Amino acid sequence: MHFLGELILILLATVLLGQLFARFNMPAVIGQLLSGIILGPAILNLVKPNDIISLFSEFGVILLMFLAGLESNLDLLKKYFKLSFTVASIGVILPVVFMGLASMAFGMKFLEALFIGIVFAATSVSISVVVLQEANQLHTRAGTAILGAAVVDDILAVVVLSLFTTFSHEGGKSGLTNNFFLNLLIEAAYFVAVWFIYKWVAPYFMKVAEKMDVNYVVVIASLILSIAMGWAADFVGLSAVVGAFLGGLAIRQTPQYKEVNSSVSAIGYAIFIPVFFADIGLSMTFASFFRDIWFIIAMTVLAVLSKFWAGKYSSELFGFSKSEGNIVGAGMVSRGEVALIVAQIGITHHLFPEDIYSSLILVIIVTTVVSPFILNYFIKKKSKDSTFA
Repeated sequence: MHFLGELILILLATVLLGQLFARFNMPAVIGQLLSGIILGPAILNLVKPNDIISLFSEFGVILLMFLAGLESNLDLLKKYFKLSFTVASIGVILPVVFMGLASMAFGMKFLEALFIGIVFAATSVSISVVVLQEANQLHTRAGTAILGAAVVDDILAVVVLSLFTTFSHEGGKSGLTNNFFLNLLIEAAYFVAVWFIYKWVAPYFMKVAEKMDVNYVVVIASLILSIAMGWAADFVGLSAVVGAFLGGLAIRQTPQYKEVNSSVSAIGYAIFIPVFFADIGLSMTFASFFRDIWFIIAMTVLAVLSKFWAGKYSSELFGFSKSEGNIVGAGMVSRGEVALIVAQIGITHHLFPEDIYSSLILVIIVTTVVSPFILNYFIKKKSKDSTFA
């Protein structure tokens, strides 16, 4: 019963702070993120991270990325695949190099510094998705490039992490097996299975479901498919959000996708997605803030710039305007749950000094909180430039 009280506080705070930011023409998601910081150990200490909140949060991000897949244009994703791959590749390389070198400057050993760079290699696009949805930018070529790059980015980050744990002889298993090349083969097989699901399984599965006399059976069937794809992605060493996004793409090309989109949006945005955003803020504490202040500032600046520059200049190489490049760059800044998972792997297997763990978590959360501010700024700037053009 204690959880119900915490859930009431989280939902109430996310609604009130979300409305406050919306009144100032800013993304409501910023208020939802801040609600977790205010309610959590960082300030009021009314709600603490726990297993039930984490479970709600995990389901929330799966629903969020499933909805992103439902609203995505596959033709545009195909069209901008080369761009997405370029943005993702440079967006993995720059954080590893920049933040690795900076960590060495702060006294870390080479392998410790390299792993810290890997922590910040993956983008969490879930925050950007909400900002893009609120600004009606998800279907633009910049929004499509961000979504595509985030999926490729996650795959590349897993590959880099697998390489590190395989060849450094430190850390634990980062895939289904201890063999890096076998892991790659398994992950490739996963994407072959996804293609098969997209072409044949999803349309047939939804058609059969539609004939059943069960309330909301089409919605249930779509969730079964998406969650199964997320579970399978996690099982082979990828992120579950990648599988959920691909599940959304598979349902998108079926006649039932509008009904699914409407129902899942109601389920997700009513409870699970707000808990996900609040849960990110709940992880923040200021325990090591003053001790590691210069490390935190340096890493935060590099975390933002490395992803922003990768997205901005890569997209401009492919003919995007400067304003579109700024949006793509800003959309890649957030780290979120992927970086938190990698950092947890690192602390569990002693891949970096334990005394900087809290500082790394703080940097991850700060980049996640500031990313919607940055993205919203460049979206509004592009809109103003278009008005006066």
